[in-house]
Amino acid sequence: MTPKNTICLWFDGAALDAATFYAKTFPDSAVGAIFRAPGDYPSGKQGDVLTVQFTVMGIPCLGLNGGPEFKHSEAFSFQVATDDQAETDRLWDAIISNGGEASVCGWCRDKWGLSWQITPRALTEAIAHPDQATAKRAFDAMMTMTRIDIAAIEAAVAG
Repeated sequence: MTPKNTICLWFDGAALDAATFYAKTFPDSAVGAIFRAPGDYPSGKQGDVLTVQFTVMGIPCLGLNGGPEFKHSEAFSFQVATDDQAETDRLWDAIISNGGEASVCGWCRDKWGLSWQITPRALTEAIAHPDQATAKRAFDAMMTMTRIDIAAIEAAVAG
């Protein structure tokens, strides 16, 4: 059964490659149905992969091979809550080493231009700390980082 709400992500011919990468990288992710174009279309030919149904960490998605017209931006991102530094590093490294690029404050982009926030739960808890001075120290530490360093966030919280 098709979910009522699905995130549609536009790709320039790489929807199946992206879906396959996400499925092997993130838990609770999988590639589902692959639909081929029944006829030629502006960015492809009959028989080309038109759409790919997939899930990313339980979120239903549809990859649409729509062509080069639209690009991804940081206006949309997947935020992944990680439990420890090992998980943070594994996911960050997977994205970066597969043609991605580091950004700031735990953000990175995959090789298809999609943005990811690899966000340790320790960071989220630290910047929501009820003591504003503690929260600010954690926030200030985060602002100096690309990949989030949990030990440095914990040191900032400790003062």
